[in-house]
Amino acid sequence: MGRGFKEPVRMHEVVDGEEREILYQSAMFDFGNSGVSPRSLPKDLGFAGFRILAATNFQSDIAAFLGAAYFRAVGSDTRQFGLSARGLAIDTANGVEEFPRFTSFWFERPVLNARTLVVYALMDSPSTTGAFRFDINPGAPMTMDIDAAVYPRKTIDRFGVAPLTSMYQCGENDRRVGYDWRPEIHDSDGLSMHTGSGEWIWRPLVNPNGLRVNSYMDKNPRGFGLLQRDRNFSNYQDDGVFYEKRPSLWIEPRGDWGPGAVQLVEIPTIDETFDNIVAYWVPAEKPQQGDELLFSYRASWGTQMPVYSSLGEAQATRTGLGGVIGQKRLHYSWRFAVDFAGGELGALLADAKVEPVITASRGAVEITSARPLHDIKGYRAMFDIRPLDDSTEPVDLRMFLRLNGQPLTETWIYQWNPPTVQERKLALAQAGTYE
Repeated sequence: MGRGFKEPVRMHEVVDGEEREILYQSAMFDFGNSGVSPRSLPKDLGFAGFRILAATNFQSDIAAFLGAAYFRAVGSDTRQFGLSARGLAIDTANGVEEFPRFTSFWFERPVLNARTLVVYALMDSPSTTGAFRFDINPGAPMTMDIDAAVYPRKTIDRFGVAPLTSMYQCGENDRRVGYDWRPEIHDSDGLSMHTGSGEWIWRPLVNPNGLRVNSYMDKNPRGFGLLQRDRNFSNYQDDGVFYEKRPSLWIEPRGDWGPGAVQLVEIPTIDETFDNIVAYWVPAEKPQQGDELLFSYRASWGTQMPVYSSLGEAQATRTGLGGVIGQKRLHYSWRFAVDFAGGELGALLADAKVEPVITASRGAVEITSARPLHDIKGYRAMFDIRPLDDSTEPVDLRMFLRLNGQPLTETWIYQWNPPTVQERKLALAQAGTYE
């Protein structure tokens, strides 16, 4: 314990169905050059959390549980931590957020040559209590089969199941915080969703000017996750933390979760040490006092997810001032260039009549195109969105590629906030082509 981790967590071992508590001893820890003398610490200080390692590699963690109900893991193909998961998210971005914490853990002693570690946990908070089971399996991806039983103590307005917490400061689609020498800074670059109806959706993340909450309604979702699709070092240039190696995390529900929504929370940040992205499932019905809520799901950590679309995927989203280069701009517009690859895209004939299907909640869509991009064996779709009024309210965008009436790609969605009128005039003036 120490620093921000000030509440003890009790640890137990389970052998042949019998439990025993693991008591804290300072001799368990190497204090090294920390400047802290173990003799100065209370003998019953307690544990802040725990790490899981494999007998084949005591240098690298497999998973760690530390602080509130947070836990994180790596796949054997990444060997690097990134985003985190939580037991529950209660009232995130909805007044005062509550952080349930794991108070006690039980470890089943693995048998010889076991591939699975079973961990049980009790969770507690003012609004709820619950019990969790984690079946942890190292590999690529690393998987956790999670069973949760939750018992609310009161009505909970925003009850987040299987919450994921990540960081997005800047990227190729959002350079609002562009003063850093590195081109991109993020643990995850998008939210992927596989809906109950079978549609695959990709939503690039942003670092917004203000708090942003989006709900994507669904019924019995097949999966969702915060992914790091961009694995190219040159796009990050960070030789210290290597963002291109950060794991993705995919949630696959077991059983029917009924109606509800995947909710995405994006919080402004100027610091990459602040997790400003949260995604979770919210049931349509608010939990009530005395309910028993049972959830089962698999969490997969790594670079390659266990399920993926057979359609083309959005691999990059770039934005900038719209219009035609070399021609006078008569009005303000914003350009979107989205690269799709995979699926059937690389096998299409050069003259295939691929068309972008684009919709916008407001404004006019202009200068649309979809043409082959041989370097990625895919297609680049481009369009401009032109505001028709002075409003800065969000514009919801949606696009996919199709051929002969059939979809070729997943659905790309985006939420764009038009700048103020003054900012639009400044952008056009800086471009030097405004008439």
